[in-house]
Amino acid sequence: MKMQGILASPLLLLCMMAYSGLSDATWFEDNQGIMGTNIHVELWSESAQQGQDATQAVMAEMQRINQLMSPYIESSELSQLNSRGSVSAVLVSKELFELISLSVELAKETDGAFDITFASVGYLYNYRENQKPKQGQIDNLLQAINYRHIKFNVDDYSIFFAHPNVKIDLGGIAKGHAVDNSIDILKQRGIKYALVTAGGDTKLLGDRLGKPWMVGIRDPRNKDKQAVVLPLADTGLSTSGDYERYFEQDGKRFHHILSPQTGTSANAVQSVSIIGQRSTLNDALSTAVFVLGVQKGMDLLNRTPGYDGIIVDNLRKMHYSNALMK
Repeated sequence: MKMQGILASPLLLLCMMAYSGLSDATWFEDNQGIMGTNIHVELWSESAQQGQDATQAVMAEMQRINQLMSPYIESSELSQLNSRGSVSAVLVSKELFELISLSVELAKETDGAFDITFASVGYLYNYRENQKPKQGQIDNLLQAINYRHIKFNVDDYSIFFAHPNVKIDLGGIAKGHAVDNSIDILKQRGIKYALVTAGGDTKLLGDRLGKPWMVGIRDPRNKDKQAVVLPLADTGLSTSGDYERYFEQDGKRFHHILSPQTGTSANAVQSVSIIGQRSTLNDALSTAVFVLGVQKGMDLLNRTPGYDGIIVDNLRKMHYSNALMK
């Protein structure tokens, strides 16, 4: 599968241009904590009932995907797959099957930089408690990090793990998927102007009533400062950064974006932001580029039509993909 066919998270600071026209303008917005992050919805509607119902529909979709794909909810399909997948094939929903299949295709196309089996080691990190695995534990589990261990049976939508220690985590793609679904729901309900954000993943439906949405990318080392502000409309932007979930120990930063090769935090850059039409793929691509670093990451971006990126490296220098330099 070519990247063009399938490729169309950090806290985004949203700086939206104020709208002062039309005194009867009706904006609806909501914020809720779902999927381990803040979900923000803002939309325009001529009808109060339509606006309220559409906002609630987005939050319901976020909750649904969380219940389906969270590795922290024991009853979720993902948790059940992690629990039993190395013993026997596990039947899953078509939705989960297809997202895991897409994740494996992305792993192939990014030379393994995006690999959902990182969780085989990643589950041992606890960023709230400042805990990391010992090197011996990482060494023992490192061979389980390999997307090739995931086996599919498309006839019955079952998945099997061909290694006893495999675990998967969709944290690098599920929020983008949820944002895409949410925008589709809003379209189906007749909404024409909206913004949906799930942590580092944002998608815009239309513009902000004739003006662009102004979307800020956070300075990786200053939560109150923006590295850059982009005027955007009818597209998506996803950011992965080493400041989302992390702790520091002995002068070193341990964060949640792990290199599949080492089982430890990737440290070549501080943040990556991807602009493209499909948030599911923006989400995954931002992780892959973060792991690859500046040179290999930019090479990947520059051969991926329709997707552009901004990298902040460890010297706080910003790098732009070719299309953004024109």
